[in-house]
Amino acid sequence: MEFTPKWIAWEITRRCNLRCVHCRSSSEMEAKGHPDFPTEEAYRLIDDIVSYAQPVVVLSGGEPLVRKDVFDIASYGTSKGLRMCLATNGTLVNQETCDRIKASGIRIVSLSLDGAAESVHDDFRSQKGAFAGTINAARLFKQNGIEFIINSSFTKRNQEEIPRVYRLAKELGATAWYMFMIVPTGRGEDIMSELISKEEYEEILDWHYEMEKNEDAMLVRPTCAPHYYRVVLQQAKEKGDKYKRRTLKFSTGGSKGCLAGQLICLIDVDGNVLPCSYFPKPAGNVRQQSFKDIWENSELFRELRDFSKYKGKCGSCEYINVCGGCRARSYSVYGDYLEEEPFCSYIPRKLSLTGKNK
Repeated sequence: MEFTPKWIAWEITRRCNLRCVHCRSSSEMEAKGHPDFPTEEAYRLIDDIVSYAQPVVVLSGGEPLVRKDVFDIASYGTSKGLRMCLATNGTLVNQETCDRIKASGIRIVSLSLDGAAESVHDDFRSQKGAFAGTINAARLFKQNGIEFIINSSFTKRNQEEIPRVYRLAKELGATAWYMFMIVPTGRGEDIMSELISKEEYEEILDWHYEMEKNEDAMLVRPTCAPHYYRVVLQQAKEKGDKYKRRTLKFSTGGSKGCLAGQLICLIDVDGNVLPCSYFPKPAGNVRQQSFKDIWENSELFRELRDFSKYKGKCGSCEYINVCGGCRARSYSVYGDYLEEEPFCSYIPRKLSLTGKNK
């Protein structure tokens, strides 16, 4: 596997107009201790990145639309040849937003939708009117010919909504639907008791496999659910299925589950480079080192890329090269990012034969 940066999420602000129950950065409107960086610093970072690689760059947050210069940053990235994208909760989107998205060269936008009913989504987002904002944003994007993805996060409180949210995303005209399985970081640590169980997790991934196999109108992908790649191989072999998963042109293009620090990373508002959006351990800081130096020489990234160091069931699993387990979830639950994936029920063949399983 070639470890090249293909996709960077960039937290350009920690400020947000919502206060979602699962927020990885515990964002709120006043980002205490984590101020926005100056526009000129954003330009310098883009120059640093393009001197080394040409990844997809997703302007994220917080809520990136609270920054007045968000489209200046996007335009600069576009001028340097980067595929610039935007991740928003949708509530601040209006016609002017759409005009500026198109003018700045942003290629695709992701929207958050965590329930097919207003009551469910607004509860998850801790804000009445959040659902209406997302639906309105999707309508405006469709009218303006702006491609958009629907990202949906699930816990026990809204897992029954999964098939309904998928259908709604399709009705709204989304290019793709990404089903996120919560990683308990940031404010998500407060809802540990709401995490979907291993057994139900597996059932959801089985449902997703059947749905994806039989649908051809919209791209779909479980996210932060690396064992889906194991499920696909198992199910296809068992059922004799032959179909090819399509890849969104703005995705990593990776064929492995967990890509943290391997093909993707997050740069936070303080300049820290993290393995992914849910992995709160920095590999370095772009205010002190070049992005290239961090990507190539960080001890953290080197360990994540050495699958022989993985422990527990993951270290013994025959699917290590296609799954890898969620490293952020292992770090959150065990405090050790090399430990086994805590929300996987699969027993590796090697351990089932010897009886040495946990």
